[in-house]
Amino acid sequence: MPAPELQKENKVFGGWVKRFKHESTACSCPMTFSVFFPPQAAGRKVPVVYYLAGLTCNDENFMQKAGAQRRAAELGLALVAPDTSPRGHNVAGEAESWDFGVGAGFYLNAKVDKWKAWQMYEYITVELPEVLRSFSSLDIDNASIMGHSMGGHGALVLGLRNPGKYKSISAFAPITHPMIEPWGQKAFSGYLGEDRETWKQYDATEVVKAFGGPERKILIDQGSKDDFLKEHLNADDFVRAAKANPCIKLSYRLQEGYDHSYYTIATFVDDHLNLHAEELFKR
Repeated sequence: MPAPELQKENKVFGGWVKRFKHESTACSCPMTFSVFFPPQAAGRKVPVVYYLAGLTCNDENFMQKAGAQRRAAELGLALVAPDTSPRGHNVAGEAESWDFGVGAGFYLNAKVDKWKAWQMYEYITVELPEVLRSFSSLDIDNASIMGHSMGGHGALVLGLRNPGKYKSISAFAPITHPMIEPWGQKAFSGYLGEDRETWKQYDATEVVKAFGGPERKILIDQGSKDDFLKEHLNADDFVRAAKANPCIKLSYRLQEGYDHSYYTIATFVDDHLNLHAEELFKR
């Protein structure tokens, strides 16, 4: 597999944020991703925390807005942020709305032929880790996953469905029950078709019900002033299902006065990185 091409780099907290581009087989187009290499990566392999972004975002939003590099540098964690969808296919209607198409891949493998390039589940779980193996400083087999909103949905689903790949899971304001809310119904029907049974594999509430172990820690931070809380995020169903599963150790925190923005992520991101470091550095 050809090494990804460096697009730009910025030094921060003694480490480097680097943006790369490569040809994706899964998505049949060039894809970009950003990596924060902490200072420790200059001398040894470091664990990886994947961050999945939300609707309308790309691989740079988290790196530029969350302020996560300071704590990641202290802990010795690499941060990997992929893009949120394929780009450049010029599929009819791909840019007509902000919650479907470009920037809105929902971290699933599309089944509807029109959207056949939207294979973000395969891209994140299979292809991207192999691309990252070209960096000798990244311990790709020692990883955790986190995300925000649509990316929180992705982190929960990918993390729970692939417990051998991710040692811990966290999310900010995740879409937890997409089968019953407008964003998820639009995405699932568009990408997967109308067979609702096929939707369940990408619905975090359904996935956590069926999760059989090993024991997994999950941290969720949700702002009480989030404009999307009641209509789109549906945290209650997921919390009930997770607490009923003895394999799940869930910490769900409703943060008073906080909203859906990166201000909230920046406030609590250190706690999420601390959780992941605790699991990733276990011996």
